Amino acid sequence: MADGKKQADEKNLPTWLILLLATACGIIVANLYYAQPLVGVIRSSVGMSAGTAGLIVTLTQIGYVVGLLFVVPMGDLVENRRLVVVSLLLTAAALAAAAVSEQAALFLFASFAIGVGAVAAQVLVPYASYLASESSRGRVVGNVMSGLLLGIMLSRPLSSLAAEFLGWHAIFALSAAAVAVLAIVLMRVLPARRPSTNTPYTALLRSMWHLLRTTSILRRRAAYHACVFATFSLFWTTVPLLLTGPVYHFSQKGVALFALVGVAGAVAAPVAGRLADRGWTRPATWIALAAVIISVLLPLLVRSSSPVGVGVLVVSAILLDAGVSANLVLGQRAIFSLSPDIRSRLNGLFMAIFFMGGAAGSALGGWAYASGGWSTALWIGIVFPVAAMLYFATEKR
Repeated sequence: MADGKKQADEKNLPTWLILLLATACGIIVANLYYAQPLVGVIRSSVGMSAGTAGLIVTLTQIGYVVGLLFVVPMGDLVENRRLVVVSLLLTAAALAAAAVSEQAALFLFASFAIGVGAVAAQVLVPYASYLASESSRGRVVGNVMSGLLLGIMLSRPLSSLAAEFLGWHAIFALSAAAVAVLAIVLMRVLPARRPSTNTPYTALLRSMWHLLRTTSILRRRAAYHACVFATFSLFWTTVPLLLTGPVYHFSQKGVALFALVGVAGAVAAPVAGRLADRGWTRPATWIALAAVIISVLLPLLVRSSSPVGVGVLVVSAILLDAGVSANLVLGQRAIFSLSPDIRSRLNGLFMAIFFMGGAAGSALGGWAYASGGWSTALWIGIVFPVAAMLYFATEKR
C-alpha cells in the first residue's frame, strides 16, 4: 500500500474515508458516556452506594486520561493504523466484561479499561490531519470532530433507550460487537501512516512535560476546557438522577428523549470553527464560556416540577452542550495550528488535562447530589466556568 500521506498531498481524501473516520470517532468516544444516564440503575444493580455512584463515570474518564498520556503520544512513534486497531480490540474486550458484570469491582475495572482503549479516537483525529492535504486539512479535521461530537451527544439517549427496552447490560454488549467490527474494517481500509521520528518511547514521554511547560496556548486552552468539561460531566452525571427521582419520575425512555435534545448543541461546533477561521477566536470563546455559565444559572433561578421546569432544563442542556462543543473546537483548532511533528503529543496533553476536569466534575457531582441535592451540585458546577472566564480575561490578544 502506498504511503497515505503522499497520496493525500496529491489529492484530497475521498468523502467515504472522511465519513468513515468521523463515524469511527463517534462510535469509539460514545463508550465514554454510555454509563452517564444509567448511573442510578447500574449503581443499584452492582451494589454501590449513592455516594460512590460518581465512580461509575469517573473511572472511565481516569482510564481515558491514562490512555491520553501514555497511548496517544505513541501516534508520533508507531504505525497509526495498528495502534488504533489494538486499542479497539482492548475496548471491545472491556465492553464485553462490562456487559456481563454483576459486581461493582468487575464493572469498575472494565470501566477503567474502556477509557484506556477509547483513546483510539484521539489517535484518529491527528491521523486525519496527517492524511489530508494542506488545502483541505481544516475541513477534514472539522468533519471528523463533528462525528466525534455527535458520538458524545447521541451516546446518552442510545444507552437510555437500550436500558429501557433491553436492560442496562445491552448497550455494552451491542457496543462491544460494533467496536470489534469497526476494528476489522479499519484494519482493512485505512492507509498506513508510519511516523518519521525515531525518538525512543521514554524520551517521547519526557518531551511532553517540556511541551506543556513551554507551550502557553496549550496550557490555557486545556485549562479553559477542563473547567467547562467539569461542569458538563457534573450536569450529565446528576441530571439523570434528578429526572428519575421523586420530583420528575422520568423513565429511562424519558431520560433518553431529554438527552436527545442536547444533540442540538452540536451545531455550535462547525459555527465555532468558521468563526475561528475568520480570526474571531476570542469573541467566540467569550460566547462559549458565557453559554456554559448561563446553562447552570437557569435551573438555579427557575426551580419547578412543572413543564416550565422541564423546559428550563432542556434549554440548559442545549446551551451547555453548545458551549462545550464550541470551546472544544476552538481549543483543538489552536492546538493543531502548531508543529505537525508533535501533534499527537499536544493532542494527548490537551485531552488529558480537560478530561481530568471531567473526572473531577463527575466525582463531585455524585457526591454533591447525594449530600445536598441538585442545587448543591449546580452551585459547585457554576464555579468552574466562572473560573475559566476569569482566567481567559487575563489572556493577551
